[in-house]
Amino acid sequence: MIVVTAPTGRIGRQLTESLLAADAPVRVIVRDPSRLTAEVREKAEVVIGSHGDPETVGKAFADADAVFWLLPPNHSAESLDAAFLDFTRPACEVFRGRDLRVVGVSAVGRGVAVNAGHVSASLAMDDLIASTGVRYRALTMPTFMDNLLWQVPSIARDGVFAEMAVPDHRRPLCATKDIADAAARLLLDDSWSGHGEVPVLGPEDLTYLEVAEIMSDVLGKPVRFEQLSAEALKAGLRQRGWSEAMAQGMIDMAAAKNAGLDNAEPRTPEATTPTTLRQWCEEVLRPAVASAG
Repeated sequence: MIVVTAPTGRIGRQLTESLLAADAPVRVIVRDPSRLTAEVREKAEVVIGSHGDPETVGKAFADADAVFWLLPPNHSAESLDAAFLDFTRPACEVFRGRDLRVVGVSAVGRGVAVNAGHVSASLAMDDLIASTGVRYRALTMPTFMDNLLWQVPSIARDGVFAEMAVPDHRRPLCATKDIADAAARLLLDDSWSGHGEVPVLGPEDLTYLEVAEIMSDVLGKPVRFEQLSAEALKAGLRQRGWSEAMAQGMIDMAAAKNAGLDNAEPRTPEATTPTTLRQWCEEVLRPAVASAG
């Protein structure tokens, strides 16, 4: 039995589809089952609730062989520890002493992340899960291509996307499809043990200026990149309801990435995944922009 948390998000949805296609027994934890596809509701067991709730995870993990762990966003959390560690503790109480395989979504940066906001908190979450004694693999990623979807309205309306990023700094970007594929391989494989990290780096490093060029070509309209200041990023996040701590965590993470955090992970053949930014723009971004227009 494979338990999937956050099955309605971009990673969880694609992962659940892959596991069901492989005829694996799947159980999902979801707050709102109406957001599941008809196929998932028909083929998977559904546990209603939050995977931060002790009773829910106690029920969902009872006879599980493997768990996919993905932290849900909590932009209003009072601290990074509350968002990452406190949410994860109930699951870790269930994990403790169990021969479970757990695959988690995390970030690159171990050994180099210092005051890196959400990345540092994510790595601390990995340590907490590993401390329970389960078999654990952390999928470690740089920035997701899919994060650009947050800016679809601006791209569609003004031909602009903005990040707190150095424009000409070359960095890896990965697609959630490749993350889901990596998770599926691990969850369907019972041969691994111990603790480890599995980097998912996408196929190439790009600057955000090059990202804008590719987007422009695929969308058939000019798209330009705009560099945000830390002050502008924080103001925007706070206006959208983010707490001070969570907004500052984003700024600290962006600053660490500008300083080369994501580049510290060696690009090996195993860490290089297939979905290019151009392919992602054609398959995901272009339909989203067309719908917004």
